Amino acid sequence: MDILASVLEQGFIFSIVALGVYITYRILDFPDLSVDGTFPLGAAVAALCLMKNMNPLLSCFLAFISGGVGGAITGLLHVKFKITNLLSGILVMIGLYSINLRIMSRSNVPLFGKNTIFSGKLAPIVIIIAISIFVKIILDLFLRTKIGFALIATGDNEQMVTLLGLNKDNLKILGLVISNGLVALSGAMMAQYQGFSDVNMGTGTVVMGLAAVIMGESILKKVNFIKVSTMAIFGSVLYKAAIAFALKLGLAPTDLKLMTAVIVVAALSLNNFSSGFKKKSVLGGERIAKNRESLQSI
Repeated sequence: MDILASVLEQGFIFSIVALGVYITYRILDFPDLSVDGTFPLGAAVAALCLMKNMNPLLSCFLAFISGGVGGAITGLLHVKFKITNLLSGILVMIGLYSINLRIMSRSNVPLFGKNTIFSGKLAPIVIIIAISIFVKIILDLFLRTKIGFALIATGDNEQMVTLLGLNKDNLKILGLVISNGLVALSGAMMAQYQGFSDVNMGTGTVVMGLAAVIMGESILKKVNFIKVSTMAIFGSVLYKAAIAFALKLGLAPTDLKLMTAVIVVAALSLNNFSSGFKKKSVLGGERIAKNRESLQSI
């Protein structure tokens, strides 16, 4: 039961990362590697706030803001300085490593004995699931707004967005802000959950987030009434369960990165063989066509 609780807790915390990765990779088709820097950035900001005895919820909000700033810088490098999307993310990720060290003053900050979002009477799993579901609902509602439709259209057809008089560059930056803000929020929650913040805790975050998104879509894509955000959350829990199962079988912790690579390859292969990407593209086009009037009225 302890293993199951741990899988659910870590899975739902990481599901917020999966939602952020879903925005960049699935909606915007933007390979954003800056999330490997904004995840520990959120943890670093939360650790700094908690060390100064600030409210834990406020620390999570400030972590979200800091992650959004990181995403905005990635977007500006891409749309204003014309740096490729992949290189923009790498540059921000590299820069954030030094910034995170500056924020924490050292590579690791213990948070034991500090007041966190888990210091109350409620069980950690209740708090984590509540926050994850709240974030999912807010994201789903946002994507149904006019700006949300425009954001989806930007990833599907940039030329159509431009013809409708919308600024695709600003929409890309907005998507990156939201995505990295969510990733940083997850980092803040993870730091409070595990009791410390580490400058290297973001290594491989983007790959794990992508694995969660792909796994969720591959398994649940035939269930029409389930939203993609729900698939991302399910995939995140499933990914953490696969890692826990591998450790239970005796796999060394040093081999977990290899395990992650195998999971991503398996999920991508399953998705490609079942023509998942083509179906997603067709559905996306139909969704944009149905909401064309909403886009025109922005």
